[in-house]
Amino acid sequence: MLPRVHDVDLLTHRVGLLEWGPSDGRLVVALHGFPDTAWTWRRVAPLLAEHGLRVVAASMRGYAPSGIPADGDFSVRALVADARALHEALGGDADSVLLGHDWGAITTNAVAADPASPYARHVALAVPPFSAMSGWDPALLRQPLHSWYIAYNQVPGLAERTFDWLTERLWRAWSPAYDAREDLELLRAAVPDREHARAVVSYYRAMLGRGITPALAEPVHPLLVLHGDGDRCMEPGLARRAGATVVPGAGHFLQLEQPEAVAEEISRFLA
Repeated sequence: MLPRVHDVDLLTHRVGLLEWGPSDGRLVVALHGFPDTAWTWRRVAPLLAEHGLRVVAASMRGYAPSGIPADGDFSVRALVADARALHEALGGDADSVLLGHDWGAITTNAVAADPASPYARHVALAVPPFSAMSGWDPALLRQPLHSWYIAYNQVPGLAERTFDWLTERLWRAWSPAYDAREDLELLRAAVPDREHARAVVSYYRAMLGRGITPALAEPVHPLLVLHGDGDRCMEPGLARRAGATVVPGAGHFLQLEQPEAVAEEISRFLA
């Protein structure tokens, strides 16, 4: 099932959209992560559309065909504002759903922590709420080995110059059993130059200070967390501690590796 391709204007930039399912179906706004694109939902979205859901996958700010925002803001607060604005722009109602992976999951968790969230249900893949991962766990000793790229992305100009090398390495490391060649080609189209690469890695630079604050709050709305049992970006042990449903046979990009299982869990949660 091929998606409908269109876009919508928000206050600071235009957002490129991929849409599956009936135009009058229950709205599911789907947000991708790093280093990825809206096409990451191309295997799960058609399965959800078969259940009558209208899945709209947005290219996150800074990823073409979405624009680089005029305000230059890549904080979680700005990502939350985009998620809320998409709900309104797409005609969402009180029964709408927010679905996110990686940075999209961080955004989803933060929206789920907002008492005024316009979404009824929230689904986060690969990143549980940070508030649920407090306390000691042996997985904490292994996590820094996976998270080196966060420090790497802080160095001015470095990630921009080495973006292709960095992202190919991360896909191989995070989902070692998955063939990411198609996704990497899609990523090159979404991040075609250093200006876009700077925008994409600025999500990590905006983590410093108060930019991450909304993601630290405790979710107060219904939230489903899914996590691959072979994830090498975020330790599965931390996800289990946070109450995540673990999907067998999947790494970090579980929506691509096990789309049927992911779609089934989401459909069950929404039902």
